[in-house]
Amino acid sequence: MTTSACYACAQEARFDELPPRERVAFDQHWRVAHALNTALPGWLVLLPRRHVTAVHDLTDTEAASLGTWQVKLSRALRAATGCVKTYVVQFAEAEGFAHVHFHIVPRPADLPPEHRGPGVFSLLQLPKEQQVTPDRADHLAHSLRPHLGT
Repeated sequence: MTTSACYACAQEARFDELPPRERVAFDQHWRVAHALNTALPGWLVLLPRRHVTAVHDLTDTEAASLGTWQVKLSRALRAATGCVKTYVVQFAEAEGFAHVHFHIVPRPADLPPEHRGPGVFSLLQLPKEQQVTPDRADHLAHSLRPHLGT
């Protein structure tokens, strides 16, 4: 796949124009976005800012800050949403989304059992009217920033 066919790289190419939900936080190596098509507010995606399709291809510098980002985002989600834990998942297999990305998913206390663990991915398949709106995702981005030091 070329980087032109990669959703993450296409977004990165227009970084300065991205709405808050597409650049919740960032540094020189990583960008955080609110997930697309999710019914779960606060579902974040952590992406390397350069095209990479496998974790083993991360540079040592990217790898060194990966865990820090995952913990920092989990703590921010806890503070902003009250979630009882976060899930951290990485597959990068969907067409157009092979760019390495980590799902940082808040697990609220009242999440129904069928949506816990791997079942949380069913919240990416609900009808549009049940999905987090762009305005709500932008609002969440702003509410997370104070907890991220940005």
